[in-house]
Amino acid sequence: MPDIIAETQRLILRTIDEYDAALQDGHLNTPTVMAHLGGVKELHEIEAKHAKSMALQAREGFSFLMLIEKASGELVGHAGIKRVDNPNAPNQGDHEIGWLVREDRWRRGYAHEAMIAVIEWAFGRVGAPHVVAITNPPNIGSWKLMEKLGMERREDLDFVDQEPLIQYSLTKAQWERAR
Repeated sequence: MPDIIAETQRLILRTIDEYDAALQDGHLNTPTVMAHLGGVKELHEIEAKHAKSMALQAREGFSFLMLIEKASGELVGHAGIKRVDNPNAPNQGDHEIGWLVREDRWRRGYAHEAMIAVIEWAFGRVGAPHVVAITNPPNIGSWKLMEKLGMERREDLDFVDQEPLIQYSLTKAQWERAR
């Protein structure tokens, strides 16, 4: 049974369970949603990522979560915390936050709402001293949300992995001042 990590006005953020790969494949794994995340994935790739998230949750007490819309009970996104694990990143091991939202729920503020809850979780129960978020320069929606959350651009953390990737960061002190 998945655990509820946080609730917002419109969302339940819960841990991933073994049945969620097919759910994610059906609702989130579309060419448009996955355009800036390496493209549509095979089901076995989603299953592997979910297994990694479940192991991280068991080991460290954080992971990526499923975003369930309270009004409908439907999966509308995926968001959470993981460790920076790209071998090309200069800050491996940092707490990385991220999200994706189902295309038919875009421009409703779900990503912003979910990420406020994730950042509170990161700086609260997880105890992260800072968080980072990674995207590619053309993903304007993502880096605009990073800026809206109070994150600052960190060119010193940029790296290349098949394409240029940029990072934003946010310290606990910056978050507390912004709140």
